Amino acid sequence: MVDFGDMCAGDPACDLAACWILLPDGVIDRFHQSYSPAADAATLRRARGWALTKALACMLIGDAGVHGRPGGKATWGPPGVAALQRLTATRS
Repeated sequence: MVDFGDMCAGDPACDLAACWILLPDGVIDRFHQSYSPAADAATLRRARGWALTKALACMLIGDAGVHGRPGGKATWGPPGVAALQRLTATRS
């Protein structure tokens, strides 16, 4: 069995993706401005892709929870929706 969980370890894009998932509205640009060393445009695009994947996964797990499916967690949906809204509202 191959475990792909750490496949992108070391890529700052994986870490930068967390800001869209975890930080509240209005602070993402400030977070990126204070990140050192500054992330280049390609890294930020990868980070947005990672964040989108995580937001969609949260939404699917939340939906599964709402409908009582195994592994579902209803509380995960709203943070996923909020992250998706932050992703579409920011340009960084």
